[in-house]
Amino acid sequence: MTTQNSNTPEITSSFIEEVIGDANLRIEKDFGQGFVRLKTSEAEKRQAAQDIRSSEDIVIELLRNSRDANAKNIFLATQREADKRSIVVIDDGCGLPENMRSLVFEPRVTSKLDTASLDRWGFHGRGMALYSIRVNSSIARIVDSKPGLGTSIQVVVDTKNISEKTDQSTFPRFEMQNGKMCMRGPKNILRTAAEFALEHKDSVNVYCGSFTEIATAINEYGMATCSPAMRAFSSNIDECKLIQRLAFAVDPVEFSEIASSLGLDMSPRSSRRIMDGEIKAAVVMLERIKHESLSACKPQKFDTPKKMPKKSAVKFTQNDIDSFTNTVTDAFRELASGYFLDDSVNPNVHVINGSLKVEIPLINAD
Repeated sequence: MTTQNSNTPEITSSFIEEVIGDANLRIEKDFGQGFVRLKTSEAEKRQAAQDIRSSEDIVIELLRNSRDANAKNIFLATQREADKRSIVVIDDGCGLPENMRSLVFEPRVTSKLDTASLDRWGFHGRGMALYSIRVNSSIARIVDSKPGLGTSIQVVVDTKNISEKTDQSTFPRFEMQNGKMCMRGPKNILRTAAEFALEHKDSVNVYCGSFTEIATAINEYGMATCSPAMRAFSSNIDECKLIQRLAFAVDPVEFSEIASSLGLDMSPRSSRRIMDGEIKAAVVMLERIKHESLSACKPQKFDTPKKMPKKSAVKFTQNDIDSFTNTVTDAFRELASGYFLDDSVNPNVHVINGSLKVEIPLINAD
């Protein structure tokens, strides 16, 4: 007679894990190139601190994705028209295989089987962030991405369905509280990007601005990292990093076309203004924080009161006073004759509080 051990499933699972590892117990499907679909049970273990409820939530998830793709430069472009909020993130991370561009938006699909992590914004790596963004957005798509060349992702949401802070223009400030520097201001997209930039100040450059400001910054980056010969003779800009391509535009029309291929839709007129240097580029967020936030927290400098000069202790003799008075009298005669003044008056010369004062009464000549 055989008896069934009540712990058989656990023993079997333990045996399988010991022999082949626990990966297959966590994976529903392996897409290759590091991408998998987690089993539901595994995804549930990786619950995030919060789901997508606002534009700010979308921004932080996209920034975290770029970070986890080992991006060194992240360009965050946002703009709002009526009730539509558009968000585009372009990075120089590891990029996506073409077959994964749509799959990454499916539930439980992730490239972080063994690299999931917990940061200040919650658990990251359960394969639900992009899925949650997609189901809460009008548009959520990978605009362009290639392995080793970076990724551009576009999200458009209806702010009637997805909330965001009313004040999106105020940049965060810092205040001293209990001896510590604390960030203050509305928790808008700017503050979200600023907090992320500070958290990763040693590893990632974050740029944040409007579509035209980000396009200008990307253009400047491309100009700085691509030689003139490369820009002149490159036959296929698709082989360049996404954040270099705008530097290859030869005219506003082409600039507009390349920008649109990155998700930054703009008119040739705006492109011309960028190429003519009329639009200021978005700066690295950390530099903006230093100039706009931290500069206001510097201790006030007070000028040390200057010491008043000591009053003169010089004492003139009467002979010196008389000689000086005669000289002043002669000088006044020449002045008085031109203004019809009485030149027979006597100047009064005296020393008061360390000063030599001369008083001459002005009397009209008869």
